[in-house]
Amino acid sequence: MPHIEIAAEKVINLFGLGVTNTLLTSWIVTAILVIIAVLIKRGINIVPAGLQNIFEFFVERFLGTMEGVFGTREKSEKYFPIVATIFVFILLSNWLGILPGIGSVGFIEEHEGKELFVPLFRSSASDINFTLALAVVAVFLVNILGISAIGFGKHLSRFISFRSPVDFFVGILEFISEIAKMISFSFRLFGNVFAGEVLLVITAFLVPYAIPVPFLMLEIFVGFIQALVFSMLTMVFISIAVSHH
Repeated sequence: MPHIEIAAEKVINLFGLGVTNTLLTSWIVTAILVIIAVLIKRGINIVPAGLQNIFEFFVERFLGTMEGVFGTREKSEKYFPIVATIFVFILLSNWLGILPGIGSVGFIEEHEGKELFVPLFRSSASDINFTLALAVVAVFLVNILGISAIGFGKHLSRFISFRSPVDFFVGILEFISEIAKMISFSFRLFGNVFAGEVLLVITAFLVPYAIPVPFLMLEIFVGFIQALVFSMLTMVFISIAVSHH
């Protein structure tokens, strides 16, 4: 039976700091996104053709979804880079983690007298540190955008208000909800991706031919859904934070 480890394994040391396999994968995802962005920027024409048509189609559909939440095209275009970047980054991280070779290339390490296989690469979202960091960044970003949109005083009044006992109590609940968002964001993404990886490993070990294929298709779908859920919730929270009412 293959060894399954919840915590990400350290694979290299960089300037005295341990780099885990999940962090290494996230660096690769970042590099891929940068390369794709540069290639797309160089190939953009006033009259779209080929892949640019496909790219603009998905951008328009995404903007249309955002417009339904924000209410205006102007706001949708303003916050599109943030929401779309979160979606694409999580999606590519999830899909890269189930590619052939990811998880099967690594080295043998001795631990407590046992030889354990340590994969060189591992899906980024299968590490709670990655999902928690992403959740913290998303929630802090929501509050920063709220402050920039309606002002520090009005945004702070959501959490601290002495106008009435009810408003004061609601402010406490709002503050607790910000912490709950981080926990919900991080554990939802981590739980689904890690469970999927365990499922694929077990099925591949027990029945290595044909049977894992349907589960692989399922994980492709789950990876898309989780990226969509994370980005859509971020979009809704941004919409609430930048509203004046």
